[in-house]
Amino acid sequence: MFDAYTPLRYFFLALGLAAFVVEAWAFIDAITRPSQAFVAASKQTKPLWLIITGVAAVIGLAGAVYGVGPTSILPVAAFVAAAIYLADVRPKVKSFPKSRNGASSSGPYGPW
Repeated sequence: MFDAYTPLRYFFLALGLAAFVVEAWAFIDAITRPSQAFVAASKQTKPLWLIITGVAAVIGLAGAVYGVGPTSILPVAAFVAAAIYLADVRPKVKSFPKSRNGASSSGPYGPW
C-alpha cells in the first residue's frame, strides 16, 4: 500500500515528460524549417533530421507513458539526439528565412 519510492518515481516521471517535451519541440522545429537550409548549413538533410527527431519523440513518448527509467539507454539516446538538433543544427538553419512556395521576399540586404 505505502510505497517508499513514490517521490522518486514521480521525479522520474516528471523527468521523462520533460525529455519528451524537448524531443517533440525538436521534431516540430525540424518540420517547420526549409529543406534548403539544412543543405546550405552543411547539416545533413531535412528528411534525415525528421527521422532522427521523430524516432526520438516516439521513444520519449513511450518512455514517459510506460515509465521506462531514465537510466535506460533508449530514452537517453533519444534525448541526446534531440539535444544535438536543438544545440547544433537549429541555430544554423534558423538563420535561413522560411520561404513560401519556394520564393523568398528578401533582397540582398534583408527583407523588402
